[in-house]
Amino acid sequence: MYHLRRITVVAVIVGVVIFLATFLPRVLNPVPPSKEKQEADQRWINTSPHWLDRQACRWFSLCGLLHLKSDPPTKPKNKDDHGHELRHILGEDPAAFLRGGNSKKNQLKEIPDYVLTYAPLVHLYSQEFFWPSDIADHMNHVTPDIDDGDEWTLNETQPLTLSNLNELSSKLGFKHLRSKDDVESRPRWLHSKRNRPIPFPANDEGQVPESEPDQFLSDETTWFEVDRDHPLQRISDPRKLPGGFSQQRRPLARRSLVGPFREQQRLMNPFAQDAQNEPNKPDESGYSRAPATLVLVDKGSGVVDAFWFFFYAYNLGQTVLGTRYGNHVGDWEHCMIRFEAGIPRAVFFSEHEGGQAYAWHAVEKHGNETEIQRPVIYSAVGSHAMYATPGDHPYVLPFGILKDVTDRGPLWDPSRNLRGYWYDYAAAEDEGLEPVKENADAPTSWFHYNGTWGDKLYGLDDTRQWRLFGQYHYVTGPQGPKFKNLGREKVCQTWRCRIIHSIAEGKKGSWHS
Repeated sequence: MYHLRRITVVAVIVGVVIFLATFLPRVLNPVPPSKEKQEADQRWINTSPHWLDRQACRWFSLCGLLHLKSDPPTKPKNKDDHGHELRHILGEDPAAFLRGGNSKKNQLKEIPDYVLTYAPLVHLYSQEFFWPSDIADHMNHVTPDIDDGDEWTLNETQPLTLSNLNELSSKLGFKHLRSKDDVESRPRWLHSKRNRPIPFPANDEGQVPESEPDQFLSDETTWFEVDRDHPLQRISDPRKLPGGFSQQRRPLARRSLVGPFREQQRLMNPFAQDAQNEPNKPDESGYSRAPATLVLVDKGSGVVDAFWFFFYAYNLGQTVLGTRYGNHVGDWEHCMIRFEAGIPRAVFFSEHEGGQAYAWHAVEKHGNETEIQRPVIYSAVGSHAMYATPGDHPYVLPFGILKDVTDRGPLWDPSRNLRGYWYDYAAAEDEGLEPVKENADAPTSWFHYNGTWGDKLYGLDDTRQWRLFGQYHYVTGPQGPKFKNLGREKVCQTWRCRIIHSIAEGKKGSWHS
């Protein structure tokens, strides 16, 4: 009887472990895997050379246990001598720009003044290890992951650049860009330390809005749900607005429109450091050598979405009980500001597989009431997920076990160094993107590349890889800006979208709730 009880207890424990191993991955991944993904997962498990590892992975969701080790952000005594290459204008040689640029310079559209007026400011984490990167520099450190039998003509004499990147996917289909270096050796280009922004004055911490909704900026229109197929509509009943609040117009501070083109040229000049910085002037500080990517999308009815994309060479995942998950090479984050008739209405913050949308009035602003008030974004350490507030941001797991962390670190002004484009989301494949007039020769090929900007998911035969309860140590790198639903009707990246009207309301949820 004693042994029977012991066997029963062991059987119950094993059953609970198997149940959790089956249930937890489904909870951590709210999107059910398709049949193709399930088959791909079986192939991935079979990459392990060890029978016991494969069985533990299948039955207990414990994969690569022998590979577990610490994964610090930096490695001591880094012998890599590849410094960060400084860009020529916007990252490549002039000939490459002419090949990839637009010769119809006089026909190109400019950046609307209001887009730069209300451009976001990003608080990078004070102890960040992986700073903003230049996508042109990234091309120097990755190589196409070519399969046997693929015919690829480009080589060292004609390297992969932003001007020819789409040739890779147009000729060979979906491909990955693989790091030339072992990322666990932490080569310098992953860190991009020289791209750390010039800081703003230390005593300038922005203006935090009240927790309750204040006076809105609205003509009571459907700005929150519009595209060319769904034109702007007026709402006669204010209760039909998101949140059910009656909205009233409130004046916005606006800077002078005199000479906007000259001002935009100054903002986009990487070497525009000629003026003495003045306190509380966000457009005079926060410069980074790594250009942001601005993609402007006209949704019709006077609505324009300004997508600000921020690229990092490496995403350092978060740790749970001392084990790190979610690393990947290449990291695209973005925010989007929706404008109606030049007036900002809402800001979207990308966070992991989703994000949150805030009404304009609810977002923290930089600058006092007499100045241009620009939205402030907080970038999480390692993952670079974007939030509306500093502090801890738990997600997926209960009790704050898994969380992003943000603070008031260096303030980055992406409007001071950018590549700008207009994009027609209704255009034919590999078409629709044009550089803005201010950088008419900027390359466009890279935008249509449909592969990933980082390594493919490492197999179980790679000692850097493990997977516990459905969470990988290394995941596949992301696709680029074109695949972030730029033609979206709603403010959010996905169909489920709730406009948040206060910081307090935003703290109650997260990107997946």
